[in-house]
Amino acid sequence: MQIRLSPSMRSITISNSNGLLDLMKVKVAARHISYRTLFYTVLILAFLLPFVFILTAIVTLEGVNKCSSFDCLGRRLGPRFLSRGGDDSMKLANELYKILDQVNSEELPVGLKVPGSFSEFLSDMKNNQDGAKTFAVRLKAMMEYMDREVKRSRLAEQLHKYFAATSIPKGMHCLSLRLTDEYSSNAQARKELPPPELLHLLSDNSYHHFVVASDNILAASVVVTSVVRSSLQPERVVFHVITDKMTYPSMHSWFALNHLSPAIIEVKGVHQFDWLTRDNVPLLEVFENHHGVGNHYHGNHIMGVNVGDSPMIFASKLQARSSKFISLLSHLRIYLPELFPNLSTVVFLDDDVVVQHDLSPLWEIDLLGKVNGAVETCKGEDTLVMAKHFRTYFNFSHPLIANELDPDECAWAYGMNVFDLNAWRKTSIRKTYHYWVKENLKSNLTLWKFGTLPPALIAFRNYVHPIDPSWHMLGLGYQESTDLERVRKAAVIHYNGQCKPWLEIGFKRLQPFWTKHVNYLNDFIRNCHILEPQWFPQN
Repeated sequence: MQIRLSPSMRSITISNSNGLLDLMKVKVAARHISYRTLFYTVLILAFLLPFVFILTAIVTLEGVNKCSSFDCLGRRLGPRFLSRGGDDSMKLANELYKILDQVNSEELPVGLKVPGSFSEFLSDMKNNQDGAKTFAVRLKAMMEYMDREVKRSRLAEQLHKYFAATSIPKGMHCLSLRLTDEYSSNAQARKELPPPELLHLLSDNSYHHFVVASDNILAASVVVTSVVRSSLQPERVVFHVITDKMTYPSMHSWFALNHLSPAIIEVKGVHQFDWLTRDNVPLLEVFENHHGVGNHYHGNHIMGVNVGDSPMIFASKLQARSSKFISLLSHLRIYLPELFPNLSTVVFLDDDVVVQHDLSPLWEIDLLGKVNGAVETCKGEDTLVMAKHFRTYFNFSHPLIANELDPDECAWAYGMNVFDLNAWRKTSIRKTYHYWVKENLKSNLTLWKFGTLPPALIAFRNYVHPIDPSWHMLGLGYQESTDLERVRKAAVIHYNGQCKPWLEIGFKRLQPFWTKHVNYLNDFIRNCHILEPQWFPQN
């Protein structure tokens, strides 16, 4: 191809290479088109025309030269020119989608062999040369099988965690036995707590009174130690440690041999409270005699479990069957006004908490005539722990619950509570609590899912005063991803859940907040081989 410009630049001739055929001749009127515009036009045409000839030749060779318009040519050549030849693949994908949708709505054939791995699945398909329908059916069968296996594994994990959480670690069992032996042979371990000259302080309301009820020596020790260490006025701390009859000798030995001066420590067994009789505590007889209680809390824990349950639902069902819920220690806080008739305000702490800041300001909170100062658990960002309403705990399909309670009512936390005992004594909270526990037993334990909190949520209705959430952070026994900075700032951190910090299943990154209050050099702890958990931060 040749391009010739006249000397005057007023005409341009475009011809083939031998000059025999003029393809285009342009005469330019200078007054209408500028030379610059004309020049660039010629350059563009010079580049485009060879491509047009090539594309035309391709169309001719492929037999598609019947396209008489540029639009037709573009539609036919565009995908090839742009290398987007995806029509066949999209058609195949759409056909596969239709087959998968069809198979999804059908039942799988009985006795269908399910491959154990993707490699086996692929090998079988190649060897049998099965069609698309068979491919989809076997793929569905394999996916459903894998899904069931994953769910079984997760449920098994929760079951193992449950047994680990409810069992007594060997070292802690050893600690209890050794301290019990010490109580029988060492007069120092049996010394009066507190000393006789300080007994009057046990009912002095100018002091800060704490109560913990536990049969776990190490856990109770951490609670008391953390309170004393965090207090700005430890000399004003009075701790009432309550335990069962069996644990009393070892619990007394521990606190008698491990001084926490200047705090005042009292250790009492439930058998030492004259008020705790069957007449005053009807729950004792109810738990012992009700035919369904033993089966529920001591029977087969996996009976009736649905493999479709999520791990969290299964975990909550297991927790609901913990035998601790028929222990007097678990229900003891409902009797605080009667157990401490001379006290006006106490702070009750669960044995799986750690205190990190001074709690004396709790005594300055005006409860506005309410009985229970507690952190509400329906307004936090953590949906697993801090988004709980009454519907979380109660069975609203039961008419008794549906008629009496509001599913949207906000729940609150047990584990760190400020109780105004004077205000409490003017109410019928204990009577209401007893009524609902008995109703749940009459209903074959179908009114609520688990724990001692549900009957308390009902009994304390209209008697709860919300306190700032920074006082009590929950969930450290549920999820390892807890924000460490928030943990450090909280006044009380609560390892509620199965993964207690003294267990092997405890979350390693959260254990140091608890273990720093354990003296691993103590002779009893060392001799029982209770070792500090090791945690190595990951980069």
